[in-house]
Amino acid sequence: MKKPGVFGTLDPFLETGPVLGRKVANTGFLRFLLAADPFESYHFFLADKPQRDSVAKILAGLAPDIAARGGFALMDRRELPERLKTTPYACFHQSDCINFPTHIARLRNAHAPRLFPITGPTHSLSYPDFPAAFLRHLWAGATPQDCIIATSRAGQAAVEAFFTHLRQAYALADTPGPSLRRIPLGLDPKTASAPLPTHEDRLALRRKLGLPEERTLILVLGRISHSSKMDVVPLIRALARLFDEGLPRDSVTLLLAGWAEEDDTFPQDLAGIGAKVRLDVRLEIKPDEGRKAEILGACDLFVSIADNPQETFGLTLLEAQAAGLPVIASDYDGYRDLVAHGATGLLVPTLGPEPAQEEDFVDQLAPLLFDNQYHLLLAQRTAVDAPALAEALRTLLTDPGLRTRMGAAGRERIAGGFLWPQVVARHLELWDELAALPGPDIATLRHVPHPLHLPYATVFASYPTRTLEPGSRLTAGRSGQALLAGKEHPMLYAGLDSVLDPDIIRKTVFLARNGETAAHITLRLLELCPGLSQDRAAYHILWAVKHDLLQTVREA
Repeated sequence: MKKPGVFGTLDPFLETGPVLGRKVANTGFLRFLLAADPFESYHFFLADKPQRDSVAKILAGLAPDIAARGGFALMDRRELPERLKTTPYACFHQSDCINFPTHIARLRNAHAPRLFPITGPTHSLSYPDFPAAFLRHLWAGATPQDCIIATSRAGQAAVEAFFTHLRQAYALADTPGPSLRRIPLGLDPKTASAPLPTHEDRLALRRKLGLPEERTLILVLGRISHSSKMDVVPLIRALARLFDEGLPRDSVTLLLAGWAEEDDTFPQDLAGIGAKVRLDVRLEIKPDEGRKAEILGACDLFVSIADNPQETFGLTLLEAQAAGLPVIASDYDGYRDLVAHGATGLLVPTLGPEPAQEEDFVDQLAPLLFDNQYHLLLAQRTAVDAPALAEALRTLLTDPGLRTRMGAAGRERIAGGFLWPQVVARHLELWDELAALPGPDIATLRHVPHPLHLPYATVFASYPTRTLEPGSRLTAGRSGQALLAGKEHPMLYAGLDSVLDPDIIRKTVFLARNGETAAHITLRLLELCPGLSQDRAAYHILWAVKHDLLQTVREA
């Protein structure tokens, strides 16, 4: 049974470039939404034709059955107002809560016959321009059907803190905002159901990867950068502490695997730091998915000590637990949602700055710096408890049986609620819940502007010599007379076909043939062209003047 209505989005969900958690999550969500296929059709309003053509090919490969029945429609964003008038959308879902949700809400309010949910998840929340992005959510046209989906408890608290800060700073206590719900990210079920490697399999993988066969292998997987995700040096220091306390140095190897730029020397610097304390550090830069699976299968223990607010969820922790690895993680951000302390791994306490009443020097500098610069400043004032980290490492390095039990428990926990089909099901339930919430009559929102939508005609009214006023008189121009005589045809540039209608253009010229005011022409167009708005009528009139189909009549 298909859900009534159509799924809509302005995002392709499918991104190329560096492997980042956001991209992996967005691709996974779309893939398993289409696998569930809960809607009759799926509308993608994309930026340009090359993107539409590219996404169409990918979608045909991802979901050939949907493509075969004509269930995909890839359209220009300029078509959105007309589609909203005539299409029964069940929801619009974006790949994030930042870029488009409030703009879609304004168009929905202006054109759709009813309210429908508009949703988008959180990813990284620590960019200094995000207060402006969240401010867009606070406006008179916001409804309970507009919803930000936080992926973790910490992320949900951060979004709530954004809105508290903005409402206080801008005196917006009574201004409505979106709903807020929490749904985690997920994994492909295959990752949690594939057979775990046997001891012999693990040894074979280590030989293939060139890793020591008899040592305990600690894996750190993610972007290898001190300014993004985590600083690995405290982990090396914790291992050095254990070596000084008697842990054999030749019993452990640290494998750092993940993304790094080609010219970035930092991974080699980390290996050098490890060498100084006689820790064997191996590097695996940019492993593909197959290589990553082999690495997870070869290792004994997964460690991730996030210290950076850039991290919100922690997809690699899911991957590690699905691979049967016990996890040592910092008690930070979304990590505490993913690791059951003492059962699937160990959480290490963290220490951060006390919230201040006034901005500090990092707050003041962040808008002026590159992402890696201010994130480094932020991360270096968040401390992972070094003695506790060393003790957690000691516990799992010296107890293979505990590692096995925690790994099995982690895999079971992931299978119980962190797989994409389960996550998609929660989204479907959320869209039903949001649609059923009481909301304002959409008619009362038709003419509620968004305060951060630039009123171009007003702001730039001083640019032209004069503006089109209701009393402005117009008549057919030279080209307009030729059009009425059948000797001329309107020439529309690519990209204007969803804005201008040749039939309306002809009617406009016909109505002005004997000289009429702009107000009279507009009124008659609205009568003759059902569904035409006043601003669209004005656009047709001005376009016709531009192309000499109409000309202004100068008063004597």
